[in-house]
Amino acid sequence: MRRFHQASGSGETYSPAEELFNRQRRTLGLFLGPLLFLAILWTPAPGLTAEAHRLSAILALMIVLWMTEAIPLAATALLGPTLAVVLGVATVRVAFASFSNPIIFLFIGSFILAEAMFVHRLDRRMAFTALASPWIGASAFRLVLVYATVAAVLSAWMSNTATTAMLFPLGMAVLVELGRGRESDPAFHRFARAMMLVTSFAASIGGMATPVGTPPNIIGKGLLLNNAGIDISFAGWMTLGVPLALVMMAVLVLWMLYPAARGIRLTAEATASVRRELGKLGPFAVGERNVVIAFGLTVFLWTFPGLLALVLGQAHPLPKAISAMFPEAVAAITGALLLFVLPISWRARTFTLTWDQAADIDWGIILLFGGGLAMGGLADSTGLADSFGRWVVSYVPGAGAAGLTMVFTAVAIIMSEAASNTAAATVIVPTAIAVALAAGVSPLEPALGATFGASMGFMMPISTPPNAIVYSSGYIPIGAMMRYGIILDIVGYFVIVGAVLGFGWVVR
Repeated sequence: MRRFHQASGSGETYSPAEELFNRQRRTLGLFLGPLLFLAILWTPAPGLTAEAHRLSAILALMIVLWMTEAIPLAATALLGPTLAVVLGVATVRVAFASFSNPIIFLFIGSFILAEAMFVHRLDRRMAFTALASPWIGASAFRLVLVYATVAAVLSAWMSNTATTAMLFPLGMAVLVELGRGRESDPAFHRFARAMMLVTSFAASIGGMATPVGTPPNIIGKGLLLNNAGIDISFAGWMTLGVPLALVMMAVLVLWMLYPAARGIRLTAEATASVRRELGKLGPFAVGERNVVIAFGLTVFLWTFPGLLALVLGQAHPLPKAISAMFPEAVAAITGALLLFVLPISWRARTFTLTWDQAADIDWGIILLFGGGLAMGGLADSTGLADSFGRWVVSYVPGAGAAGLTMVFTAVAIIMSEAASNTAAATVIVPTAIAVALAAGVSPLEPALGATFGASMGFMMPISTPPNAIVYSSGYIPIGAMMRYGIILDIVGYFVIVGAVLGFGWVVR
């Protein structure tokens, strides 16, 4: 098994060659970004207002920094609004207003709920309970089927990186036991490769199912509301996202897992290792019960108004009243606040979550959301988005919603291989909206295509943190990851385009 360096504090593992590539990429960004910024700033831009011209230079700098990750993504997100104020593009109140957008609080609440699941090990109990099921028996296929399902379901509600990092050691433990005496068995290596790849791939696919499953979803949802006035409800998103994720999971199971698991039987020790992990958790604790209550209430408030509207009709006052009382951001914060008042021990005044624990959420991602929304809003208010959209449309006249959806889905998938899925969505989704509006077509389908496409990124270890984690196992040759990844990207492209163009209307 190969040994890899681990990026400090990140949980991502890279080979020395990849670390060298990352250093070179960041160095390029540190020089190319400022040079491009100055070149655009000093070049006349007929047809643009002074504010739009200066904003275009800022956006070019941010895109380079985001793609190369020359500085942290969150720092780049703060740099954009800061430069917008310094260069007179907007006032400080306008430039930073998006950091208080309700979308930000939707993610803060959902992140705190996910953190509580991690603190009280509820996520581990769910995973190990499923994997210790007697239904699995000695069937390797049933094991990886449940394993993939757990990864997809958990990542629909929590970070795909956290899901992968949690399941990865368990998968490795099973493979170590299963591989004893089979080091030279090609069938075992095919199974091991498939199990490690599905740890990452299923987590990325499951994240598409809900608005809070992965950063691109919330970015796309927020930009559609801010830039196009299209409000997608939680239930509406799931109406499209869940079937899309199910189709992708079916492809993954039938194409990758079933052929690799045929003929492989689990040893008694391999199954016992899963049960041991479950046994270490002990009986169901009060903290876990409290997290279930808070999380269950939040999901109910997210989905009940949409389901009620389906039964009573969109015009009925009851679902409208509930939605007004508990919009998605308020529902998420309500569930998160419950964690601070549901007691574990009333006598000791110990509650389900402390603020120190809650503060461990990824604030950098939240800042990234705010920065992306801020730049999207400024591009709209200065007229830059409209001008850019008209320029693109002049090269693809008459493309229509279908043509733009196909183009921007492909661009998002390609970009997600070279940059983080969050950066890809932050760059591509507002562009898709601007171009669609300039072309006079609905921006919903192109934006959704770009949003889902940004969650692909299956080809390279550097494409997503889950890919990097499983690549460190040593069971996945880089050629195999690229081969499986590009096929899944291609399949995903056609599934996403078909789903968005055929059923995108259901999210409204």
